[in-house]
Amino acid sequence: MDKYLLECHFDKYLKKLIKKLKNKTVIIYGTGSMFQYIIKNYNLSSLNIIGICDGKYLDSDEGNLDLGYKIIPKNKLENYEPDYVILGVQNYINLLFEFSGETFKHKKTKVLPLVRLPLIKILRKIWCE
Repeated sequence: MDKYLLECHFDKYLKKLIKKLKNKTVIIYGTGSMFQYIIKNYNLSSLNIIGICDGKYLDSDEGNLDLGYKIIPKNKLENYEPDYVILGVQNYINLLFEFSGETFKHKKTKVLPLVRLPLIKILRKIWCE
């Protein structure tokens, strides 16, 4: 994971992300290995994270804590109105379209990746898959 984050210039991107999202509400979507690694090794306390969302959470998990954050089941995500949904997954390209187009189409919520791939790697993923 260190190599991947280094290739993505994560330290620099995280600083920009924190500055951009100052005073904005954030929900993290995707709580797998990459997100878990990041919360253990980086300080995300400057982000106003109001909850985390993942397909693994059940309706009965809503409001409980996981990884120190309030749980939001995926099927309840549209009930929230964060300023940003941050995608905490490595393969975020398809999710960008899914969340931008469907989940928040009538709201002002913006969707961004937590770790942004360099453009050339994004193009390779699109054309090689």
